[in-house]
Amino acid sequence: MSEVPEPTEMTNKSVTKAVRLLRELAAHPRTGATVTTLAKGVGISRPTAFRLLYSLERTGLVDRIDNNYILGWEMARLGRRADPYAGLVARAQPLLQELADKFNESVTLSVPNSQDGLDLVAEAAGSHVVGIMSRMSSHMVGQQYPLHASSTGKVLLAEMPLDKVLALLPEKLEAYTPHTITDRAVLLRELDQVREQGFGIIDNELEEELISLSRPVRDSSGTLVAILTLNSPRYRFGRDRIPEALQQMQAIVERLVEVFWQDAVGE
Repeated sequence: MSEVPEPTEMTNKSVTKAVRLLRELAAHPRTGATVTTLAKGVGISRPTAFRLLYSLERTGLVDRIDNNYILGWEMARLGRRADPYAGLVARAQPLLQELADKFNESVTLSVPNSQDGLDLVAEAAGSHVVGIMSRMSSHMVGQQYPLHASSTGKVLLAEMPLDKVLALLPEKLEAYTPHTITDRAVLLRELDQVREQGFGIIDNELEEELISLSRPVRDSSGTLVAILTLNSPRYRFGRDRIPEALQQMQAIVERLVEVFWQDAVGE
């Protein structure tokens, strides 16, 4: 079930505007920006922006060098102490569990990281997860999987420009089963298909008898921000179930987008 949205009258408009200013400042990490530039970027008046920036400066969240504002030392300190995925996982977990219960299989959520890889940050399992998926779904959070032999990895690779994919992957790829794609040229053709169809799939490529489907989760600008994956053993999940699974996964993706970013889009 999705969370019940908080009443709009409980939203503090000054706090919302201040957060928008901080986000705008983050877009100017090296040079900073003037109050006029920030006010224009956020869509508020210059006096309002100046007042909010003054308050943020007093708390250390913003610093000022001459006429330019930058993110402050207190923002950096808080960032080091924050779990970047805690809030996301808390909001996503009920939706992951809903999908897992519907198919009685394992569901995961991964996010791209700064090393051109993926962090698996959340998981859920249906009540009938046994056998191969019982082993795989135990403590999956934090694990890393090969990009060329996982459905999540194929979705991520399909987002990258060709030169980056060529730099990341050797011509001869590691085999995990006899069905793993080991020829980079063959994989590149499949990545074209992933981009066209909007999902990634592996079938016996990472582990024997494992089938996985992955769909991208995008923000309002179309940027990939997460990947939703359904995992199952083939004896329980035939290829004839793929269309239904993809449809249900897309419905969850749309709800994830709504839960995560509706506030940001509405600002």
